[in-house]
Amino acid sequence: MKALRSHTVGGPETLSLDEVETPTPGAGEVLVDIKACAINFPDTLMIRDLYQFKPERPYAPGGELAGVIEAVGEGVTNFKVGDRVMAGIGNGALAEKAIVPAGRMFPVPDGVPFEKAASLLLTYGTNIHGLKDRGHIKEGDTVLILGAAGGVGIAAIELCKAYGARVVAAVSSEAKGEVARKVGADDVVIYPKGEMDKAASKELAGAFKAACGPEGANIVYDIVGGQYSEPALRSIAWEGKFLVVGFPAGIAKMPLNLTLLKSCDICGVFWGAFTAREPEKFRAQVEELFALMKEGKIDPLVSETFPLERGGEAIAKLENREAVGKLVVTMD
Repeated sequence: MKALRSHTVGGPETLSLDEVETPTPGAGEVLVDIKACAINFPDTLMIRDLYQFKPERPYAPGGELAGVIEAVGEGVTNFKVGDRVMAGIGNGALAEKAIVPAGRMFPVPDGVPFEKAASLLLTYGTNIHGLKDRGHIKEGDTVLILGAAGGVGIAAIELCKAYGARVVAAVSSEAKGEVARKVGADDVVIYPKGEMDKAASKELAGAFKAACGPEGANIVYDIVGGQYSEPALRSIAWEGKFLVVGFPAGIAKMPLNLTLLKSCDICGVFWGAFTAREPEKFRAQVEELFALMKEGKIDPLVSETFPLERGGEAIAKLENREAVGKLVVTMD
């Protein structure tokens, strides 16, 4: 079987397509014939040793997959050969096949394409946990989403609308703004791509406030970080929730006096740890996501697919913040 692997610390250009032995599932495991692997921000960090988990090299990046069970190990009774499944595995999915613990898999309903199934867990899973468990979203809330045209951002827009919230989408271009509008954003703010001085930061804060309205944003959903976080915090409502989801633009230094003045909370959204600590709640949320998909309220936007040998290109495109929606590597 083929696998796109990291042998040394570095960027996507350091990955190599290797021929490796097909693994055999042990007790409680299955072997999945992978059909699709979604690319996510942790993939860009892990190969550079910048992520909190550092797999032993050589390894294949890719933490989100969908495919068909090819073999089952001893003791696996809830899945069988031929089942369509999806899973989050941390790494190892940029390969034709992978070993997956049976307890980390979910059945893929009939009619759901593998590309969309592979795009559901991390993006929508992060968002349903962040918005419901950490943001306590409710009908009528105003939600400001930074980085609203990426895979996580688009999923966040859809879920916010499903829960009856008003969405202000913050993006880096008018083209991305159009994408955000098409999936349900009520208003769009374009933020500058270059470095902002104090005046530009103040101007952006004013644009966020104007779009969010006089009461401000009940939830700020920050997928970007860096210089954009403080202007967003300045637009938050009284007792609002500022959710830290990711920081591809850098780790923000926040003026904590604003949390006192707005009596607001800054909350971390660490979905991976949540799934390990509260597996039953996680499973219930995945079932809710499939129900929302069946109702037509969410639909993963797969904007581009890549063959396995070009998986590094997909990671580079996401790393450079050029992606709109989800980028998926397909094995067929």
